Amino acid sequence: MKEITNEQINKTFGMIFQEYRVKNNLTQEKLSDELLKSPKTISLIETAQNGTSKKTDIDLMNFLGITPNILYKDFITNPEIKEKIKISEKINELPSDKIEALYKIIAILKDL
Repeated sequence: MKEITNEQINKTFGMIFQEYRVKNNLTQEKLSDELLKSPKTISLIETAQNGTSKKTDIDLMNFLGITPNILYKDFITNPEIKEKIKISEKINELPSDKIEALYKIIAILKDL
């Protein structure tokens, strides 16, 4: 198994957190206010100069609307899990009414 470094994780997470902060039209200052962190801390996270705690990851994911698959997909090597991630990404692209229909299709498939 290929070794994954903390630096790689910090860089990937930082880029994703920054991408979603920008998508949500938030400044570092606004995000720091919401998470009760300093703007400097947000900057250090986004530039991979600081890692994050699990709690901070969860806070950022909840506030910015990031699913775990988005954060971890670059580090997953198991082919079955990679396929499930691809499916979940497609599901995330669907509008909510289509997701409801998908739930019904899944229920039917489970009963086959």
